[in-house]
Formats: sequence, structure tokens, C-alpha cells
Amino acid sequence: MKVSLTIPFYNEEQQIPITLRTLKPILEATGMDYELILVDDGSSDKTWEVIRQASADDSRVIGLHFSRNFGKEAAICAGLDRASGDAVILMDGDLQHPPEHIPEMLAKWQEGFDIIEGVKSTRGKESFSSRLNAQVFYGLFRVFSGYDLRNASDFKLLDRKVVDHWRSLGEHDTFFRGLSAWLGFKRATFSFEVAARQTGGSKWSIYHLAKLSINAITGFSAMPLQFVTFLGMILLAGSLIIAIQTLVNWFSGHAASGFTTVILLQLLIGGSIMLSLGLIGIYLARIFTEVKGRPRYIISDHTESSAQTELIDDNDTRA
Repeated sequence: MKVSLTIPFYNEEQQIPITLRTLKPILEATGMDYELILVDDGSSDKTWEVIRQASADDSRVIGLHFSRNFGKEAAICAGLDRASGDAVILMDGDLQHPPEHIPEMLAKWQEGFDIIEGVKSTRGKESFSSRLNAQVFYGLFRVFSGYDLRNASDFKLLDRKVVDHWRSLGEHDTFFRGLSAWLGFKRATFSFEVAARQTGGSKWSIYHLAKLSINAITGFSAMPLQFVTFLGMILLAGSLIIAIQTLVNWFSGHAASGFTTVILLQLLIGGSIMLSLGLIGIYLARIFTEVKGRPRYIISDHTESSAQTELIDDNDTRA
């Protein structure tokens, strides 16, 4: 049996040697054949040079280099497209997903489970704002989609048949945690503590987190569109309250006749219309992105042997 370990990297030139030194003894101790698929998500530092050298030193290390930064979700897709193992493990390259759990994941897989998921027992040294954002996002996601992903992670093992079904999904904007839950199959979980980063810092900005949250929620539920109806009801109730307040002020001589009422109504109606159009626009943008049919990612370079080049080109085209 063979296990594939796929890891996305972005501007992690210092972290890659540490990650490889940590992973290889653990994988070798399992007694299984393995491959390490390192995906460079269009880094601007020397990440690709480090990956290419690591691949030259060890044929079990396979490097994929994106033509630009396509994002972590695209890097996950590239790793799953390339993986040839009977089981595929996904983890972050900063070792915040402790690789010591890999033997446990493989043991559960051999027991017959198709998906083994890492669940965070603690969130490490995340800031209060990051914890709050995570709670809000997963709460909204649970309400809109019905999937409870609280403390979920991308630290997972997928059986080959799960990977094959994943690769058949045609959507462009993916949310790995949500789609892996949607796929079903026989599942098991294990708890882990998020380890501290040894080098660098998180590459996730507030903008990228917000974008991922919006894509995740709108990709799994059309319920936010009903928000337009609820917004209309709320604004109707609010306008009645404001109307009463305006009348009271008018009779008490504290408001100019007609002017305040007109301005308030314009603001309420204009704001509700713009908010509703913006929400509908998000769904239209998703449709626009999907119908264009552009690939999820473009691989500009790789470290595969000539015998594997055809496979890489085929996956790159199909992505």
C-alpha cells in the first residue's frame, strides 16, 4: 500500500526543510511506501527553489509550482489531482497539524474508515479576533448548510475512492472542509492540539478569510437569498417605528415638516435595495465564475520525471 501526503506552501522557504525532516522519519516508521507532494502556491520567495532541491535529493518528494497565487483551496485540489496513493493525507506545511498523528490516521484507515478527520481540541495561540471570527463563520455555516464544522480542520486522510469522487466534482470555487463532509462515506475523528509555528506567521489576511467565508456559505446554501425577504420585513417594522417617532417629534415642534420623513425613507429603501442587490450579485458572480470554465489552477513547473509529465499535463488541463 502507498500513502500520499500533500502539503500546500506559500512563502515558506525556511519552513520546508523543517517540515521534511519531521515528516520523513514518521512516514518511514509506518513501513508503507509514500510520496510527498509539495504544492507551491505561486510564492514570491525561494519556496520553489527549496522544493525543487528537495525533490532532487529524494525522488519521493514531488513538487508542483503554480503560475501565480491561486489560493490554498486550489493547492489542495492540485495535490488531490496528483496523488497516486491508496490513501491521501492533507496537512498544513507549518506543522500546526502535528504529524505525530499520521500513524493513528493510518491505523483508523486500515480499520475500514474512508475519511479520518482531525478535530481541534484547542486553537493554539490564535488571537481573540480570530477565534471570534471562526465561531461566527462556523455558526453561520451550520445554520445555512446544516453541516457542523466547528473545530474542523484540513488535516484529513481520504481513501482512494473518496479522492476519485472528489476529483469528479466540477465546481470551480471549492471549500474542502465542507465538500469533504458533503461527500459522506464512513468517517472517524481524532483530536489534536494546534501546534505553534516554528517559523514565519500566518499568510491569511482578513480579506482572504472573509472571501473564503462568503464562498463557503454561498457555495452550500441558497438560504442567504431569503435574507432579502427577512430584510424587507425588518425594514417595514423599523419604518413604522421611525414613522411614529417622526410624528411625535413633529407634533412637539422638533422636526421640519416632511423633510426628515422623506430622508429617512430614502435611506431605508435605498440601503435595503443596495444590500439586496449585493447579496444577489454574490450568487451571480459564482455563476459567472463557474460558467467561464477556467481551470482551478495552472501548473507552470513541476519536478516529475518524463514518465509522469503526461499525467501532470492531463490533470492541469482538467483542473
